[in-house]
Amino acid sequence: MKKLENNYDHTKYACYVAYVTQAVVNNFVPLLFLTFQKSFAISLNQIAALVTINFGIQMAVDLSSSFFVDKIGYRTCIKAAHLFVVGGLLGLCFFPSILPSAFLGIILAVMLYAVGGGLLEVLVSPIVEACPTEKKESEMSLLHSFYCWGHVLVILCSTAFFAVFGLENWRVMACLWAAIPLLNFFYFCQVPVPTPVEEGKGMKLRELIGAGVFWRLFLMMLCAGASEQGMSQWASAFAEASLHIPKTAGDLLGPCAFAVMMGLSRLFFGKCGDKIKLERFLNLSSLLCVASYLLAALFDQPALCLLGCMLCGLSVGIMWPGCFSIASKKLKNGGTAMFALLALAGDVGCAAGPALVGNVAELFGGELQAGLLAAVIFPTLLLLCNLLRKKQKPNANNP
Repeated sequence: MKKLENNYDHTKYACYVAYVTQAVVNNFVPLLFLTFQKSFAISLNQIAALVTINFGIQMAVDLSSSFFVDKIGYRTCIKAAHLFVVGGLLGLCFFPSILPSAFLGIILAVMLYAVGGGLLEVLVSPIVEACPTEKKESEMSLLHSFYCWGHVLVILCSTAFFAVFGLENWRVMACLWAAIPLLNFFYFCQVPVPTPVEEGKGMKLRELIGAGVFWRLFLMMLCAGASEQGMSQWASAFAEASLHIPKTAGDLLGPCAFAVMMGLSRLFFGKCGDKIKLERFLNLSSLLCVASYLLAALFDQPALCLLGCMLCGLSVGIMWPGCFSIASKKLKNGGTAMFALLALAGDVGCAAGPALVGNVAELFGGELQAGLLAAVIFPTLLLLCNLLRKKQKPNANNP
């Protein structure tokens, strides 16, 4: 045990597993959207509400975490995050049957694991940032790639399980996924957990909000989350309902391919980031993201629509970690407050993107392509924000 207590490599490994847990939180339930719709008579608006509630709770945690994380301690908070996820996943199995309304039961379970997901988003990146490593940007990119590999794992394992045991046994799969955060809880009990800045030296919330560059980064992070989750959260339902592809094939060619391409994008930048200007790469990725949404939304051929989904995964890969990297350079003493507020921005986008797609689709009679077309606004805004940021001079008040 003493080896674990002084080994920061194990801290990074635990953080990698934490991001796999985050992938379970955000991507397991979307595979069951149509199952919920048929089994519990839930509308597309209600399904969109589940996504909004998930990321809405995560936003509330992001916003409030800067007030309690430093006081309670990173170790206690990261352990609590895993227990909340375990409770939510297990609750998903039992609450719909116990409570008078199945939809209310699902909401309660989503709320529980969303608290854990919000804490993970705030805590994991600064913990890795604080580890004594030389290549911070590479480590950050590698860390975020594990969210993608977790996403792939969720889809492959869930799809295989459903193919063998049937969709009616989805509750068993939820229990199996709960084992990951439970085991990682005990892992975090043993590894060292560093903090991003020394106590009292991080930027205060008022200082952060007063920095002009922060608000552009906030909007960029919002658009990054919306661009990613607008496609990711609806990819499974889009392939099955709009493209009429069998669920197993649709999940592999839709959300799974999306996650693989996103992971490859992050690995590529992690390896070659020193040779590529981040801002230019972010601009090209934003343009590709616009093109990918248009490809999925405007064509009827399933192959072209699925290609759009894959290219979207490739394009959004750099957006989230890229915004974190830019913020870490521009606001070097941002500390917990900076990571918390940027996570809040990302989660606002993660809620807004899928909500816009679902609600616009509902207005057009359940046509998801109409919703995807509306979501083009997010990568477009990200591109404009990054171009504006480059043209403006640094604010003298920024660190």
